[in-house]
Amino acid sequence: MNTDQNTTRADDTTLSFLKMHGLGNDFVIIDSRGREAQITPALAKAIGDRNCGVGFDQLAEIRDSDAADIDLDFWNSDGSRAGACGNATRCVGRLLIDETGKDTVTIRTERGILQAVRAGDEVSVNMGHPLLSWDQVPLSHDVDIAHLPLAGDPVAIGMGNPHAVFFVENAETVDVNSLGPTVEHDPLFPERTNVEFAEIRSRDEIRMRVWERGAGITMACGSGACATVVASATRGLTERKVRMEMDGGWITLDWRDDGVWMTGPTTLVFSGSFSTAFLEQI
Repeated sequence: MNTDQNTTRADDTTLSFLKMHGLGNDFVIIDSRGREAQITPALAKAIGDRNCGVGFDQLAEIRDSDAADIDLDFWNSDGSRAGACGNATRCVGRLLIDETGKDTVTIRTERGILQAVRAGDEVSVNMGHPLLSWDQVPLSHDVDIAHLPLAGDPVAIGMGNPHAVFFVENAETVDVNSLGPTVEHDPLFPERTNVEFAEIRSRDEIRMRVWERGAGITMACGSGACATVVASATRGLTERKVRMEMDGGWITLDWRDDGVWMTGPTTLVFSGSFSTAFLEQI
């Protein structure tokens, strides 16, 4: 899975990786096919440190699969696990498409088996059906997910991660640094939540900013973009297919009968390897 042979593989003394991003949503990708999983909470946190490690919004670990082309595990930069990551899935999908020469590949995550499809220079991923009951999101108790009992009247959507989507007049003026962590840790969300602030520009265009649980403000969030289009369409604010501008750029969302599809660019930034000294201090 590479641009060169074995770019993400480890040798006997170190651990190799790729750095990629989708719309500025950045990832460390480690290929653990043919061996045991390498990532632990402590290692994920150390790699995620932007001063002493590499830094990432999420880490994606590729593993062997008996049901799809690969399995994919996600980690946040605070060392916690993430259930889904749309932009990382697109990035790994691009690597797998290039590696295999296929136009469609399958990736198993906690969301189930997802399809990644070549879309010219971009990649489309079906992120699956949204989870639309309070216990699936999950919430701590039974409430109307379309109108949560929180200031700002957000919508709760599950996309493998929990999401709280707020509709605002001007996304640029929202104090995401303050509101994001407050909502993330609200008792209504037993597993914490991602928080989206969406400005409806038209029936087919949304401006969205995001606070991700375990990561903070990020330039884009794939599962958050999917949750936002589901929330806006459910409230009748937009169509089910929209273009969305996030801090890192534009993506296309299409909530179809078979799931929520997202299409956008991916970028391979660099490859590298962690030194023995770095790994031994963890």
